[in-house]
Amino acid sequence: MPEILKRAKPLAVNPLKASQPIGAALAFLGLRRAIPMLHGSQGCTAFGKVFLVRHFREPIPLQTTAMDQVSSIMSADENVIEGLRVLCEKSRPEIIGLPTTGLSETQGCDMPRLVREFRSRYPEFASTAVVPVSTPDYSGCLESGFALAVEAIIDTLLPAGLGPAPAAVRSRQVNVLASSMLTPGDIEAIKEWIEAFGLQPVVLPDLGDSLDGHLIDQESTPLTLGGTPKAAIAALGEATATIVIGRSLYKAADLLRARIGVPDFRFDHLLGLDACDAFILTLAEISGQPVPAAIERQRAQLQDAMVDTHFMTGFLRIGIAADPDLLVALGQFLTAVGGEIVAAVASTRAEVLADLPSACVRIGDLEDLERAALAQRAQLIVANSHAVPSAQRLQVPLLRAGFPQYDWVGGYARTWVGYRGARQALFDIANLFLGSHHDIPVHRSIYRVGDDVDAPARAPSGAGLAHH
Repeated sequence: MPEILKRAKPLAVNPLKASQPIGAALAFLGLRRAIPMLHGSQGCTAFGKVFLVRHFREPIPLQTTAMDQVSSIMSADENVIEGLRVLCEKSRPEIIGLPTTGLSETQGCDMPRLVREFRSRYPEFASTAVVPVSTPDYSGCLESGFALAVEAIIDTLLPAGLGPAPAAVRSRQVNVLASSMLTPGDIEAIKEWIEAFGLQPVVLPDLGDSLDGHLIDQESTPLTLGGTPKAAIAALGEATATIVIGRSLYKAADLLRARIGVPDFRFDHLLGLDACDAFILTLAEISGQPVPAAIERQRAQLQDAMVDTHFMTGFLRIGIAADPDLLVALGQFLTAVGGEIVAAVASTRAEVLADLPSACVRIGDLEDLERAALAQRAQLIVANSHAVPSAQRLQVPLLRAGFPQYDWVGGYARTWVGYRGARQALFDIANLFLGSHHDIPVHRSIYRVGDDVDAPARAPSGAGLAHH
């Protein structure tokens, strides 16, 4: 178990984490015909929107209650109620996500009460689900905000007392609770694996359907283009099993199991040979089918890649900074192929950090990563795009992972999970190492063969030179 080093500074220098409201908004963006509305000032939403737009390179539907100086002191209740009314009237969304921010949390806003008041005042909008979630940005990180939003979605759209569906109703559907560390490319790969066993995946939230980057006929839309439909969430109890990926979602998984009575299978991540093997065996158990030959071949390809790259990954000294779920996933994967985690920084404290294969992990920022990587002579940095200046100062390569990635096209769509995702990650790490590794050039004499050693050669540079 690594030693957890608490934050030692009164401020963040080159911050690592994104806020809880951004994480909650991201979760709502994985639902169909949905829109998040952050309860806070315009700046709270504007900065979050910039992060999301630059990362996904897509228009992001995001609204705000636009608290100002007066409403922050007197009351912002009308901002919420009128904001909900305008969104329902103009856009007719299926779901409105309502995360709080540090400003509204400091004010002491009672979001459930405001949603009840909105329902009482505007009963004509009963078909639109409103999901309030408390996500102050002065605590947690993107991962925890995402997890809180998933829990709130389950709590709101699957009321208590449902109980398990009758056996006759259950189908070959498999629910998947997907954590914030999974990219749209990851979710697409997971769905392909589940479908290869003859099962039908329902992912919550499904960023692989809403933020995968695809053109549409309309010029613009005020709502999400894809994602998990509200009707599919209501039918989660008809599944034969639930798969949970990411320990940050275990609390949401507990709530889901209590509501629908469907057994679940939990995985901290799906990165690397061991994790993929466990996932595949679980799918075979759920479906009752043998492992497809194509997946067995992908496993053999990953094994071959591990052999091909072991000279580069073996004893590689690595510094990592990320949210807890992703930090542990990358740490376990890299140590499994021979690397050594010499510097680890997490954005916030979490239970999963106890499984990080490192001597210690600091709760901190990218300045902490840079200092630890310098002291421990790291040869590779793994972090988001904010770590680019640190990697340049350290003169080591950077493998971009996590959120945001604004200087690398397609980072949001990269596939990390599965045998193919791990294989490509190994190739990329090996190439980064080779690209930054400089051999000492062969020494060449400035004298010609047969010349007096005291007489310099007159031949042009490079002509007739002998190896010394």
